[in-house]
Order: sequence, then C-alpha cells, then structure tokens
Amino acid sequence: MLQIPLWKRVLIWGVVLIGLSYALPNAFYSRVETHNDAAALVEAGAAETGEIAADLGQWPAFLPSSLVNLGLDLRGGAHLLAEVQVADVYADRMDAFWPEVRDALRDARDTVGTIRRQDSPPDQLRVRISNPEEITRAVAIVRGLAQPIVSFTGVGQDDIEVSFEGADLIIELSEAEKQATDDRTLQQSLEIIRRRVDEAGTREPTIQRQGEDRVLIQVPGIASASELKELIGQTARLTFNPVVSRTSDPDAPPGPRNIVLPSIDEPNTYYVLEQTPVVSGDQLTDAQPSFDQNGRPAVNFRFNPTGARLFGEYTAENIGSPFAIVLDNEVISAPVIQSHIPGGSGIITGNFSVDESTQLAVLLRAGALPAEMIFLEERTIGPELGQDSIEAGALACLVALGAVLVFMMLSYGLFGVFANIALLLNIALIFGVLSLIGATLTLPGIAGIVLTIGMAVDANVLVFERIREELKTARGPARAIELGYEKALSAIVDANTTTFIVAAILFTLGAGPVRGFAVTLGIGIVTSVFTAIFVTRLLIVLWFERRRPKQIEV
Repeated sequence: MLQIPLWKRVLIWGVVLIGLSYALPNAFYSRVETHNDAAALVEAGAAETGEIAADLGQWPAFLPSSLVNLGLDLRGGAHLLAEVQVADVYADRMDAFWPEVRDALRDARDTVGTIRRQDSPPDQLRVRISNPEEITRAVAIVRGLAQPIVSFTGVGQDDIEVSFEGADLIIELSEAEKQATDDRTLQQSLEIIRRRVDEAGTREPTIQRQGEDRVLIQVPGIASASELKELIGQTARLTFNPVVSRTSDPDAPPGPRNIVLPSIDEPNTYYVLEQTPVVSGDQLTDAQPSFDQNGRPAVNFRFNPTGARLFGEYTAENIGSPFAIVLDNEVISAPVIQSHIPGGSGIITGNFSVDESTQLAVLLRAGALPAEMIFLEERTIGPELGQDSIEAGALACLVALGAVLVFMMLSYGLFGVFANIALLLNIALIFGVLSLIGATLTLPGIAGIVLTIGMAVDANVLVFERIREELKTARGPARAIELGYEKALSAIVDANTTTFIVAAILFTLGAGPVRGFAVTLGIGIVTSVFTAIFVTRLLIVLWFERRRPKQIEV
C-alpha cells in the first residue's frame, strides 16, 4: 500500500523547515547584513551604542542570520592582478647571511686573514680575504654553513653554492633553493594579503596564485581598485637597527653598509644606521595597541624565540648605545638601551593617534610583504553593474521557473502542481544550503541555479510517466503510484549521479567562476533528488489519504 511512516514524514518536513529557515534571511538581505555587521562590532569588543543596538534589532536573534555571499560580479568590488618580485628576496637572504659568514671566518682569522665585504649583485655575497692562498680553506668554512633545503623538489641539496675568484669568496643561493624561496615567497604573500583583507572586514575575497609569480585578488564590496591597492600595498616593515650617528644632512655619506633614514617625528633629523638589522618584524609573534606610561598611544610587541634571543643578546652587549626602531624606512624612535631586555617583548612609542596605533598593530600582526608587488591589471566593478547582473540573473530564473511551472501543470494536472510545489521548495533549499556553508554566489552560480530549475523536474517526469504506464495495466491508483516511484528510482539515481560526477570534476579541476557553477549545480542535484523522491511523494500521499480517489489522471 501507499504508506510513509510517521518518523519519515517528520524527518522530511524537518529538513524542509530547516532549509527554509536558513534561506529566509536572503529575502531580507540588507536588514540581515546590517544586523550581522553590528553583531561583528559587538563581538570585536565595540561598545553597544544606541545605533548598534538599533542595527542589531533589524533581525530576530533566534533566527539564522547566515547569508549567501554575493561575488564580485554581483556585488561590485575591486580586481587586481599583481606580480611578486621574487628576486628581491634573494638580496635580503644574502644580506641576512653576511653576519653568519663574517663570524665563521673571524674564528679562522689566523689562517684566512682579515675579511671585508665587497660590492656585488643583489643576489650574491662577495667577501674578500687578505690571505688569498687560504681561499680553499675559507670556501670550506663557508660551505660548512650550508643547510639542507626543506622542500620536496630540493631533497638532498644545499641552500647555498660557494665558489671563489682570486681572493674573493662568492656565495649564492642554489637553483633549488631559489625555487623553494620563490614558492615560499608566493605563499607568504598570499597569506599576508589574505590577513590584511580579512582585517578590513571584507566578505569572501578571492586570493589565489596564478602561474609562477602572480597573485589574483578579487574583493567584493571594496569601492575602488586604488583603495584595495592601498590596503595591500602597505608594507609595515619593522626593523631594529644599530645607530651609527645622527645628522641634519640627508645627503651625508653614510659609509659602507650604512644607510641614512629620516626621523618620523623630528623635523630635519636623520639617523645613520647599520644596514643589516639586528631583528626584524618577520620575527614578531604579536602586536597590540596600548598606551605608554604617559598615557600616549603605543604598540606592544613580542618576538618569537629566535628574535627574543637576538634582541636580548644585543641589548645586553650594547647598554648605553642608541637603538633605532625603523618602520617603512622611517625612524619612529631611537631610544638609548638602558639595560638588558630579556623575554623578547617591548613597546613602540611615537606621535601616534589611537587609530594610528591600532592600524600599526594590525599591519605588524599581518606581517610585511616579503617582496614588492607590481600591479599588472586593476579593475573596479561598480555596484550598479553588480545590480544589473543580479536583475538579469533574477529575470532568467523567473522566466525559467515560470516556463517549467506552466509546462508541468499543463502536462500533469494536479500531479504537476505537486511537482511545482516541490520545485519551489527545491530553490529555497538551494539557498538554504548556500547560506549554511557560507558559499559565494556569482553569475555562473546563478546559471547553475537556472540549469537546476530545468533539471529538477526530470525526476518527477520520470515518475509520472511511469505511473501512467502502470495505470494502463488496470492496477489500482495506489499501486500504480507505488510502482511508479519504485521503478523510476534507478533511472533517477543513475541520471543524477552522472551529472553530480561532472559537477564534482568541475569543482575539483576548475577555479573561480567554474567552481561557483559546480557548487550550485551539485547542491541543486542533491536537493532536487530529495524533493522529487521524498517531498513530492509525501504531498501525493497526503492528498491520496484525504481524498481516496478511485481513479486518477496523470
């Protein structure tokens, strides 16, 4: 007989109600978005003012507030394609390697003689010794500093190559290390960009690597590409450099391996600093806005164990000497070391406002970009264009939906009405699932929904045609409906499984818009099978139990 157990009925309606509750916020998008922004401010520690309380009241707290995120082509925003100058990192590596080479050769000064760093290309370190006859000894010492490469492609190889030319040692990164460095630089750039964009509170940015040295950045909701460039381009490079002298002449000769940098809050004051920093912002683990002992805005910072050791050793050995804190090539403070500073923590003071100290802390936590980025392509998509896309997509969905509804009613009568109800619930379930998983909807995603609308009734068509066949054998209507569902089930599962496999392949191998299309298509397949097999059947059973017809027309 045509029966569905009570527990199964409760389960089906429960799934439908949960899906509708998660889809509902999208019908009040602006109100729910305002509520979510206010809730995020409160969660971040902002005081709950009257304005924030009013925004929180835009949506009931007991209802789900997850929304389908709108992609760049629907919401508007900024698009950037940047090229990372990976070769810049080689120079930093060589510069950071010099103190280690210097200390190792100093221990062998009795044999190799005095040592002096020479001018060289950025990706090389050239060191001259005073005893050329001991050059092979010096090469062996420096080669002993080599470290194995930590990467799958560089297993068994060292990170540096050491050669000599006359009395000069020539140290370079090995090709395998350059490749590993390039990969690390790209990954670090991606992570830092993602942190900075996330700190700005944007929704669902697309940040991904393209090719060997390029990064694609798409951020919905940003007003312009220049605003996004400003957000990403801030380097916040923090270093701690020994002070050689102080001067009022910006063109004063700094001397070898020294640099002249201006003071950020002292007009016409410049500092001559050693070019190689003692520690840098790369070794920071945390930075938080705070206030100094005089109540002025400041930033507390803390180093990792390596940075803490270097910082502690230097302060212990240079008590009474000035020590410059450099941010983006400007000296923000040059205090005199009063005592040994163990523990690896400190405070940055300067002429900051509260907002500036907060922003500086954010940038320091996000880290400095490891290399310069050149923007090859920038594009701004206005909200108007996004609204046009939404309206065009909505129109396509409505036309497709209307055509399918009319076709099903004309072809199958009352059973077509049941199929149409299931189709409407299916669309709601799609948006409910998209909201639940926090997916981003793009134009290709809308195309996936339109395609799902057309495909969703396929299962019902198979079932209804099978019921028609069973009615011709003079079986009763209840038995015909039951057999129609049983015999159409295998065809429904096979047809939707093959389509789902295609959607899975598109999601796995595709990127960007292709994956958006695959997500909506895959979710639509699952929800359409659920509504066709369970919801439509439950509607027919409820109708059949109430009316008990002797004959049916399909």
